[in-house]
Amino acid sequence: MYPLKDSYRMLTGAYLKGPLIVLHFRRRFSLWSMKKEPDLELALSRNRRWIVNNQIKNIIIRYPDDAVPIDFLQKKFKSLDLQGKALNWLKKYPCCFEVYCENDKYFCRLTKQMLFLVEEEESVKDMQEPIFVRRLAKLLMMSMNQRLNVSKLNELKRNFGFPDDYLLRIATKYPDMFRVVSYSGRRSSMEIELSSWDPDLAVSAIEELAKNEGREPCFSCSLPSTWVKSWEKFQEFNFTPYISPYGEPSGLVEESMEMDKRTVGLVHELLSLTLWKKASILKLGHFRREFLLPQNLNVLLLKHPGIFYVSNKYQIYTVLLREGYNGSELIDKDPLVVVKDKFGELMQEGLHEYNRRHYLLNLEKKRKKGLAPVRPEGRKRASNEVSEQDDQGNNLGGIFDPEERKRFYKALFDENLDSVFVQNFRFARTY
Repeated sequence: MYPLKDSYRMLTGAYLKGPLIVLHFRRRFSLWSMKKEPDLELALSRNRRWIVNNQIKNIIIRYPDDAVPIDFLQKKFKSLDLQGKALNWLKKYPCCFEVYCENDKYFCRLTKQMLFLVEEEESVKDMQEPIFVRRLAKLLMMSMNQRLNVSKLNELKRNFGFPDDYLLRIATKYPDMFRVVSYSGRRSSMEIELSSWDPDLAVSAIEELAKNEGREPCFSCSLPSTWVKSWEKFQEFNFTPYISPYGEPSGLVEESMEMDKRTVGLVHELLSLTLWKKASILKLGHFRREFLLPQNLNVLLLKHPGIFYVSNKYQIYTVLLREGYNGSELIDKDPLVVVKDKFGELMQEGLHEYNRRHYLLNLEKKRKKGLAPVRPEGRKRASNEVSEQDDQGNNLGGIFDPEERKRFYKALFDENLDSVFVQNFRFARTY
């Protein structure tokens, strides 16, 4: 009868009356993100718009003969947080996926344009191998024992651009720098360990920039001058000496100003190493022991709005490095980001083609029924609105039909209040 109260009772063993708990928790969790900034929210959207199709692309590549039965993809839809028919979804992206029928069974393979991008991406990964080696070494050098759990690192490997086979391509290929160990003997405890310390790599992005400009290392603030109080707090924080994340933190006192300074510098360096200068706060929290991160990492990040931007877009708490963006545009684009942007553009091109074809079919049906045709200008605007929503990430796939779009939106972002409450409560307990 009261599913929200029942959910809360199962989690806490307590009863609560009425909808006040909903408002309380909404207010509490809204404090975890900053005031929304349209440009940075758009930057987060652009990185997500192709994520589902990118996963489908990877499934097709790994399948024998690079052609996947639609029935197989249908079973994978649940793991992709999607509902509906896989065939309908794939047909919305004709520039990316080619659907064909053979022996009364539907299959899907990548188009020639997509295969070209896959080859380009692999070529870039081969050329980026020395950068991957440096990036992995820097991550290990910042950790407490110069080693990281492989399972945890797998959760963030795409943030750093690491290929799926990075253990073979990087870790085992450079034994003078890395070794794969498991001190407990369990596969789940397998770790990558640094073989040798390279002092040339123990230089943060902030220290390197300061050296090039001939000044002392310090953080930069990307807030408008009208944010007077935030600027005052930033200048007070920035007045104390910078602490390198590659230094030994054993002498720092927990929750002290020095430890906070070191943590901010470490998160700054981690984000600097990522492709999009952003990361999930929840996933960063998984490395709390390895990087000596505070339990309430989100609270610390919110104290520094001039350095970080915290958002809960898509109900995923994400921290973004402000100085990495000019408006909504990433300033320094990694070659891998350039290739992935091409995939997003190709996806959009196919979506526009699908929308146009769908519109013409509906128009022809109305003409046959003797109904007055819809003005092309008005319909064109509607089609553009769908595409723009997809471009902003609010509608993965830009589904044309309103009812189908509603179903997909509910499946993707889970508007069910009980589910949102449980997710938020679990997130709170995590931190």
